[in-house]
Amino acid sequence: MKTIIFYATKYGAAEEIAKRIAEKMGGAVIHNLKEAAPSFADFDCIIIGSSVYAGKIRKEAKEFLVKNKDALLKKKYGLFVSGIGADGEKKYFSDNFPHEILQSAKTAGFLGGIFDPKKAGAFERFIIKLIVKHPDYINIIDEDRIIKFAEIFEE
Repeated sequence: MKTIIFYATKYGAAEEIAKRIAEKMGGAVIHNLKEAAPSFADFDCIIIGSSVYAGKIRKEAKEFLVKNKDALLKKKYGLFVSGIGADGEKKYFSDNFPHEILQSAKTAGFLGGIFDPKKAGAFERFIIKLIVKHPDYINIIDEDRIIKFAEIFEE
């Protein structure tokens, strides 16, 4: 089955996760939603992923979901989010994805994320220090969750 993974990222964690999912699935095509989205009519399966900031998915992902809702509902698809705050996993999905899209997804998962203070602005570093109490580099991309996500999606 031919699969495409669309992702929206700010600093690269969602892209890294998309690449890892593609590897686990034997080479799915990946595409950054900051670029014009190709037609996915020729693909059997679709995965859409986005990083989460302040509880919200990226604008490009939200717009893609709204624009392509009807076409997505006719395909096999999965959803993932990335970030460093795993506490709000269910809320990330319920607050950001249309109910019908979320309910029809083959799988949906929080797959971890990265915070690199070298890529973040002063305000973001300040907020992370307040919330996480850890202003240093953080990588919580969860390989086990990625493997499980890919396995469930391929069932």
